[in-house]
Amino acid sequence: MITVSLNEADFEYDIHSLVKAFYPKEDVKVFADSEKIAELEEKETPLFHMEVLFSRAENVISASVLNAEAKTGEPALASMQIQVDFSDRKETKNRLKRGIYQMFSEYTGQTLPWGTLTGIRPTKIPMSMLEEGKSEDEIRTFMADTYFCSPEKTELSIDIAKRELGLLNKLDYEKGYSLYIGIPFCPSTCLYCSFTSYPLSAWEKRVDEYLDALEKEIDYTAEQYRERHLNTIYIGGGTPTTLAPYQLDRLIRKIKSSFDLSHLLEFTVEAGRPDSITKEKLEVLRSHGISRISINPQTMKQETLEIIGRHHTVEQTVQSFLTARELGFDNINMDLIVGLPNENLEDVRHTMEQLEELQPDNVTVHSLAIKRAARLNMFKEDYTNLKMENTWEHIEVTADYCKRMGLQPYYLYRQKNMAGNFENVGYAKEGKAGIYNILIMEEKQTIVACGAGASTKRVWNTPNPDGTHRIERCENVKDVALYIERIDEMIERKKRLFAEE
Repeated sequence: MITVSLNEADFEYDIHSLVKAFYPKEDVKVFADSEKIAELEEKETPLFHMEVLFSRAENVISASVLNAEAKTGEPALASMQIQVDFSDRKETKNRLKRGIYQMFSEYTGQTLPWGTLTGIRPTKIPMSMLEEGKSEDEIRTFMADTYFCSPEKTELSIDIAKRELGLLNKLDYEKGYSLYIGIPFCPSTCLYCSFTSYPLSAWEKRVDEYLDALEKEIDYTAEQYRERHLNTIYIGGGTPTTLAPYQLDRLIRKIKSSFDLSHLLEFTVEAGRPDSITKEKLEVLRSHGISRISINPQTMKQETLEIIGRHHTVEQTVQSFLTARELGFDNINMDLIVGLPNENLEDVRHTMEQLEELQPDNVTVHSLAIKRAARLNMFKEDYTNLKMENTWEHIEVTADYCKRMGLQPYYLYRQKNMAGNFENVGYAKEGKAGIYNILIMEEKQTIVACGAGASTKRVWNTPNPDGTHRIERCENVKDVALYIERIDEMIERKKRLFAEE
């Protein structure tokens, strides 16, 4: 544990995120409450204590790293002091993060690939600058000076921003929207997973009841947006292919009969877990002209699959992929996770070699991120013997193999607590990039989401004075039984969101 005390409540999230970036395995507690800090430190001695003082009269922020067991008055282990203008909040935040970064970088001997950038969408910065007409050299200078971003990550973000702009030009921002359909069932729950998913074995007899409720929400969405152009559809989860073939057929028929698909650019079904895929299910998807599917191994090391709770074999992954190819699918994505328990660099290389043999059209490389709701985090004591690592070499191996396969990076996002403080990158062959994946990150178009745990994101077309767009969300309940029971309420939530001016 690391404790951080503030003399006033401000910038807590930014301070927490940056300290956590340097110490991803520690539980970081940030409070503007000395009694709360003292209470925590009575229960557990922290690795160290950090104090942050805002001196508004002098326009100064100072911070000190203190030995938690040292006596009062002993010198700080590290410290910093910066001059700020509190009236300019954005610049104050950037200066504060730079000051803390430099202090911890000197104290730990570490540099972070993304510097002070702790948000999930770092490509938004170069994208907005390109849209403003800034040169690539101006972007490089800005990313280095403002965020201490490494040259490698700056180049990656510029490269992706340029590709994203080209892909997003196909979309209708004025009248267009996208649709997400959530299927919250899985064959089993993976060790690292925090998504809304439930074991199919416990819900098998109620799946059709869930689809009944889902169809009501689809009907409302189709009616509400009948004058708009549907650009992309994504059926995710969970694992959509936990549905029986007739249920998959029922769902896709419902979507096709409810919506005008004449403006559709992409229809993705996340087949996901190989242990949920059958030839019959793939034939259903193919018969409906689904343009893009995902078959996700996460790793091609059998021992790791068993550790993380994925009850499929490497051979099932290969066979699912080959069957999909035989049926004519020509846009197949495969998801991988780098930093999985007990995997080393050679294991990652082995996985990439097997993917190179298959030649998928898309590869999405995730750096392991352990959320609070994941079993790996909730029951840490059960997994203390598991070693997880992710380094520049791991990332470079995946990037090199993707390049060899003719895949180029086209979207990127980051998550909290990522192994190695890296990122998730989507690679694709020319013309095979997943447009929905970019939309979910760049927030340029409304995404209407249906199903348990789904979150609708409305983007207003008229820009704010600063050029940004107003974004509001509404979420469905995660519990499947409650979703079925309260489907009318879920629809009412959407009605209120869409009624806002």
